[in-house]
Amino acid sequence: MLRGDLHNLDSECNEVQNWMYKVPYTARANDSIKDTAKALRERNADCIPVLGDSMNPIGIITDKILLEAFLQGKEDESILHYMSKENFCIIRSNESLLDIYKLPNHYFLVIDENKVLIGMLTRNEILKGFSSYIDQFTQHFHTSEILDIILESAYEGVAVVDKDGVLVEFNEAYSRFTGVAKKDAIGQPVQEVIDNTNLHNTVKTGMPERGAIQYIQGQPMVVHRIPLWKEGELVGAVGLLIFEGVTELYRIYDRFLEKTVQNAQAKGAPLQTDIVKTKSIEQIIGTGEQIANLKRMTRKIAKTDAAILITGESGTGKEMFANSIHDLSHYNQGPFISVNCGAIPEQLFESELFGYEEGAFTGAKKGGKPGKFELAESGTIFLDEIGEMPQMMQTKLLRILQERAFERVGGVRKLPLKARVVAATNQNLRSMVKAGTFREDLFYRINVIDIEIPPLRERSEDIPLLISHYLTETCNKYGVNKKEITAEALSAFMTYEWYGNIRELANIIEKLVILAEGDKIDIEHLPGYIKTRYDSSLLPLSPIDQVKREENTREKEMIVQIMKESGWNKSKAADKLGIHRTTLYKKLKKHGLSD
Repeated sequence: MLRGDLHNLDSECNEVQNWMYKVPYTARANDSIKDTAKALRERNADCIPVLGDSMNPIGIITDKILLEAFLQGKEDESILHYMSKENFCIIRSNESLLDIYKLPNHYFLVIDENKVLIGMLTRNEILKGFSSYIDQFTQHFHTSEILDIILESAYEGVAVVDKDGVLVEFNEAYSRFTGVAKKDAIGQPVQEVIDNTNLHNTVKTGMPERGAIQYIQGQPMVVHRIPLWKEGELVGAVGLLIFEGVTELYRIYDRFLEKTVQNAQAKGAPLQTDIVKTKSIEQIIGTGEQIANLKRMTRKIAKTDAAILITGESGTGKEMFANSIHDLSHYNQGPFISVNCGAIPEQLFESELFGYEEGAFTGAKKGGKPGKFELAESGTIFLDEIGEMPQMMQTKLLRILQERAFERVGGVRKLPLKARVVAATNQNLRSMVKAGTFREDLFYRINVIDIEIPPLRERSEDIPLLISHYLTETCNKYGVNKKEITAEALSAFMTYEWYGNIRELANIIEKLVILAEGDKIDIEHLPGYIKTRYDSSLLPLSPIDQVKREENTREKEMIVQIMKESGWNKSKAADKLGIHRTTLYKKLKKHGLSD
């Protein structure tokens, strides 16, 4: 079938071992500059790998490096202090050219299972591989299959049905969005897998649809439906789900409305008040599996009245997810009221949350004042950093959540609680419960569903997207020309730990846009602590780092063994390992074992 044909072609043509060349000469760290230069000249090469004692690659020597050493009169010195630890990448022989061509390096050193150097690739070999791939592609595949391959490689969600409306392709992007595993989708009638689909009718009518609106999990999505023809016969159809399409349309519409309002104000015309704004969930940036799963969960639970606790480190975007829950719920016609529990003095907590009646205390306003719970009527109240709430207020909050009613300070009349309550914290509430600093009964009351937002360092695949977004946003904010970030600076950002998470990233981008001269942000512009971290990541492993790597290897082997014993059932495997299923997902992602 389509997938089998692609797999065979890919394995035959795209594996590194089919395009690498055996290295005719290697150097050791104690070889001299002069001897290495002679070897480079004799073999008419521009690069020689440098090997360690175990025949493992530890660096490279290029003709430019040797020339510089000669100019400095260092021809008799060893190459140890001159070899480059950059601009090369160590890869396996069974890796695909389709994966490594995205890497910024020029040289690729190929190792076997014992980490011994067995070959080498440059950009030239990769281009040759792609040329051969395209030639074979053209010779062996007809039009509908070429279209399928192209769409499978796309970022958008792709579903392909045969002439009977049965799914024969369902890519990872679609799988992440719907929460339906690929193996469970393929072979099923499309209308049983995708909400409100029309693909099964497309294969009957042969009529294409472009830019149609389809509601999936309650959200409007832009979709294309494309019939597939072979030799005059309708053989299937492709459904293309444009995730970012709706987002971009909303953003364009937002900018249009802002401009319209400005023009209307300038002319003194009446303003339109029913402005549609971009939904919060569409503004959450990230295409990785973790964020896709969180977005899917958010869409699902927003339709319910279940109590939600959002957890995650400071700066991960907890309030954006709370806003998304509000936008997607039936409370979205009311206000979204955010309360930072860590910013309210203890003596003012009760009056801030519940309001007060006239004369309740000295200085009370005439007529009293509504509290946050009252202001949030028919909407959502977001209790951020709830772990900072004093214990006295924890007791009162628990009673209010149980009774769904509250009183103003100094009042005698109970007011109904007509708002959804969403809580968030960057603390470990379970540990606080054990320590006696957070009420156990309140913890279980607010924690029916836990949304755990991963720190940025655990979803590094989203860093380039975030950087691109904040670069554009900040340049527009300050009215400067669009700046670009170099590959080396991006690598440094990918290496950094980001303990301040997205907030820290946004702040650094803003600083760089303001201070960096020119249109490029390079490694030299980055803060010293980021450059130091990046430089240390390029050094050989220390004994401690070596121990950590060995521990990671043993952990990976154990997880693979348990997963096999559990038939790759994640829930069973997590139980056997004695860890939460979410933790197992993270470890599978960490070790490259996720689906």
